[in-house]
Amino acid sequence: MTIPPRLRRALARLRRDILFIAAGVPLHLVSPLLFTWAGILLARTLAATSSNAPAILPAPLALLVVAGYGLTETQRWRFRALCGVDLPRLRFTEKKRQFGYNWLVGPLLGVLEALLLALAAAGLAAVLILVWIWVIPWQWRIEHPGYATRATLVTLLGLAALAAVPALAAGLVRLENIVGRAVLGVSWADELAQRVEDLTESRAGAVDAADAERRRIERDLHDGAQQRLVSLALNLGLAKATLTDLSPAAREAIEAAHREAKEAIEELNSLVRGLHPAVLDELGLDAALSGLAARAPLPVRLRVDLPERAGTAVEGVAYFVVSEALTNVAKHAREATRADVTVTRLGGILRVVIADDGMGGADPARGTGLRGLVQRVRSVDGTFWMSSPVGGPTMMSVELPCPM
Repeated sequence: MTIPPRLRRALARLRRDILFIAAGVPLHLVSPLLFTWAGILLARTLAATSSNAPAILPAPLALLVVAGYGLTETQRWRFRALCGVDLPRLRFTEKKRQFGYNWLVGPLLGVLEALLLALAAAGLAAVLILVWIWVIPWQWRIEHPGYATRATLVTLLGLAALAAVPALAAGLVRLENIVGRAVLGVSWADELAQRVEDLTESRAGAVDAADAERRRIERDLHDGAQQRLVSLALNLGLAKATLTDLSPAAREAIEAAHREAKEAIEELNSLVRGLHPAVLDELGLDAALSGLAARAPLPVRLRVDLPERAGTAVEGVAYFVVSEALTNVAKHAREATRADVTVTRLGGILRVVIADDGMGGADPARGTGLRGLVQRVRSVDGTFWMSSPVGGPTMMSVELPCPM
């Protein structure tokens, strides 16, 4: 006879639950025995007056700790192998949680497990009561009239007990899963810390990937479009110098195209430097910022104090901050005559300070460029601070984490 799939799944689930509960009885009930034995040993040690008593005193406590850790690892195997629940591995130093489960919660669960197994055994024995009666001698049945009625009642009670076992077993397994995750699993604080660590790692990977993509675009522009524009400008310059018999209109068109090509090259150079300058990878932040200061439309006093290079992502953010800040000074800082840029490294912090003597009034909440700066700084867990009162001066301070 073919067993229906639904019944087959129910029987398999019941078998799994019974095995899980049966395996838990010795594990849960052995802990109070160990606890009692260790307590007796501790009491005897305290009562001893021999000279070696202080050396023996830690033995019961060490036994409790080692036994608790071993029971915890066995419980982890039980949950994983019989119930499909993978509890995280606790550190050996987390004694309180292991003690709470093995010596306090575990025995209570063990009592419930033993009662459930006893109910199942009693129900099975009650269902088979008529079989036991037919096995005993005929003379007993003659001497006990009415046994059939009583045996039938016992059989019905046994069937009721067996019918309740699957639901009770499933409920007890769910209870143990909840308790196991709560006590032996990851706590809310640990889980939150792990999620923060995972998010930090994923964000760092995204920042690195974005930085690598910017460098790839910079190389493609430098090796592709920029070289074509340079070749075009050279050809137009050569044509303007050699083709002297052209009409004035044609010469004017060539000169205009030549100027446009050179302006396009300059704009492309600015774009490439803004993405990720090659000098930043080759010579470091000091050389890259020196180039920015030299190209700025107003005097820039630069001071860089870096005993060693920072990470690639941190250097990229620092360069972007200085580049955007100097651009904002040139465009928006009214009456600014100079700017100061200071880059220092204090332990694990790279600090960038940009100041100008303009009329102030800058607000990150209103300017998209400044909001982009704030977002770029926060992408590497940095902090952004700005002071720009009306009338000036303006000071921007950025601190970027830079592990040693």
